[in-house]
Amino acid sequence: MAELPCLDLLGATPQILRGLTAGLADDDVRWKPAPDRFSIGEVLVHLAHSDWHCYRTRVDQFMSEERPELEPDEASFHLELYRKTDPKGALDHFAEQRQSNIEYLRGLPASAGHRVAYHKDSGTEVTLANMLHEWAMHDLGHIRQVAELVRARKHWEGAGPLGADYKLRP
Repeated sequence: MAELPCLDLLGATPQILRGLTAGLADDDVRWKPAPDRFSIGEVLVHLAHSDWHCYRTRVDQFMSEERPELEPDEASFHLELYRKTDPKGALDHFAEQRQSNIEYLRGLPASAGHRVAYHKDSGTEVTLANMLHEWAMHDLGHIRQVAELVRARKHWEGAGPLGADYKLRP
């Protein structure tokens, strides 16, 4: 049976993040490479927040309304929430929400990907399939970000002189 695009990747994201963050101490999760950059914990809180309050809300709008208008949702709108939330349960919370979202999406027909909404931020029409691809890009960007934070915090110093050729951008 055909299904909507990107569901396997979206479903795998929590496990990928678990692997990247396995064995990290609380100090590592809260470490920020610069004041204007996210810590691993803030990334995880952001993912948990955006999964439900942005993406699931938009999916529900696609499915319940004809050509809904999607409001902008930028991480910068919620920075204080990300800073103040304890990251300890963020990955578990994210994984639970993601599982629920994937189960819901797998229950939709592939034709739902053709449903259209007006995206106010981009000023154009988008399909649900477009949004699922953007959601996957969002996940991949944050997977890369977490990997880079782990590299910089846990492994760069330990690599000694072998780490000198690496250009880290956490």
